[in-house]
Amino acid sequence: MFGAIIGDIVGSVYEWHNIKTKEFPLFLDDCFFTDDTVMTIASADAIMSGATSEDFIDAYKKWGRLYPNAGYGSRFGGWLFSDDRAPYNSWGNGSAMRVSPCGWAYPMTQSVHEGIDKVNKLAEISASVTHNHPEGIKGAKAVALSIYLLRSGRAYGIPGSNRERIKDYLDYDLSATLDKIRPGYQFNESCQDTVPQAIIAFLESDSFEDAIRNAISLGGDSDTLTAITGSLAEAAYGIPEWIKVKAWSYLDEPLKEVCRRWRGFVASQSK
Repeated sequence: MFGAIIGDIVGSVYEWHNIKTKEFPLFLDDCFFTDDTVMTIASADAIMSGATSEDFIDAYKKWGRLYPNAGYGSRFGGWLFSDDRAPYNSWGNGSAMRVSPCGWAYPMTQSVHEGIDKVNKLAEISASVTHNHPEGIKGAKAVALSIYLLRSGRAYGIPGSNRERIKDYLDYDLSATLDKIRPGYQFNESCQDTVPQAIIAFLESDSFEDAIRNAISLGGDSDTLTAITGSLAEAAYGIPEWIKVKAWSYLDEPLKEVCRRWRGFVASQSK
């Protein structure tokens, strides 16, 4: 999930000050983590606590209230600080930006379809506690499934699981290029106009850092777009150590503690 956190931190300063270039300092002194990081951490915490709908609700409310000024959308914020536990039919991109731990929750299996089924179900649970609109669920499942496929491609080289074949598994039109998207792309908080663009930013990349730069260069909802792209790039490339170290310095101790537990959890799942 750390790829999503890095994307969020890098994109934090460009959300309201879009740039349309890949030439920029990767980290600035005024970068910060946003709600994308907080909710990604919450998803990991929920999975480690049992991964039920109630676990996700509890984790989102717990972590959101610990960081009340992280920049939540108005509808999610209303849900977060209320006593209401029912979903509100959102198609917002929040379901996709927080879902990356679901793509890492299960070990690789020789039956890729078994893994796909598990990841899809978990991603749907994570999304539907708030974003139960079909597009909200679709976006979360697309990101989590892509991560799992990229992981399996690296582990086993299973046919159909490498990055060139992601589009065969997803119900999105991924035929556009970054050069065609970039000029007219504007801020958008929907899954349907964030997730495909984020995936394309990854598909046109050749390294973790290049994927992050591709996503930032589109503009739009930069922190969320780049969090999604970063989550795929981590699964495909891993993360350079210097980028990990720099991003780590932006997190506080409660968030770091969950990251440490999550690393142990993922490692234990792989044994």
